[in-house]
Amino acid sequence: MASGEALLPVCLEAATAGGRELTAWQGRVTAREKGPRDYVTEADLASQRAIRAVIAAHCPAHEFIGEESQVEEDFALTGWQWFVDPLDGTTNFVHGLPYYAVSVAVALDGRVLAGVVLDPVRNECFSASRGGGARLGDVKLSTSGAKTLSEALLAFSLPSRVAPGDPELIEFAHLAPKCRALRRFGAAALNLSYVAAGRLDGYWARRLHAWDLAAGSLIVEEAGGAIASWGKSGVELTDPGLTAAASEPLHDELRRELL
Repeated sequence: MASGEALLPVCLEAATAGGRELTAWQGRVTAREKGPRDYVTEADLASQRAIRAVIAAHCPAHEFIGEESQVEEDFALTGWQWFVDPLDGTTNFVHGLPYYAVSVAVALDGRVLAGVVLDPVRNECFSASRGGGARLGDVKLSTSGAKTLSEALLAFSLPSRVAPGDPELIEFAHLAPKCRALRRFGAAALNLSYVAAGRLDGYWARRLHAWDLAAGSLIVEEAGGAIASWGKSGVELTDPGLTAAASEPLHDELRRELL
């Protein structure tokens, strides 16, 4: 049975292939709407095809679950599965905002064993294997260690279509005065990677998908951060809500304010 460490090079090769496609398509995409403010582009599809080809070459019997695969949300977490977001931050990409990434992770029975988040703009590769630590390139990652909201730089996610009274807006108004600063960047996998790297101290979201969080959640965990699905004790890939923080004390405080 393959380990996370053994499959990490496949994650890296696949993410690199997807990143090359995004770089090739940057500035020449034609967006077509899949929602009023949420786009799918030729770049998404080209990246996913490249990633899938790499995974199929190495692990042909494994299940592939990608953002552009039209997978039902209630899929079972059984056996070997690859969770892929070929373009995390699609709207940023379409508008030329350089905050987007490729996210590739592999899990066995719902437990993520290896993952990579690749930022092709900055050529930064965040990676982790279970029990093997997290890295940015060859440098070992560790969180900032921030312990209180008052010292924390936080990020949060909004849905693609925001309505008055959405809980995320209420949470933003509630937490903004309590933390050092609050940001919304529009790419969940990069947000999680930044928590692992100490660039952010915490992050929360209510409406993620398995492919958004699979790689980033492991990277946070292996960097020494605290992370869990909404109201749970650990990460469940089919749970759309997530909280992550640089330390257990900060995570506890963040959850008390949110839950």
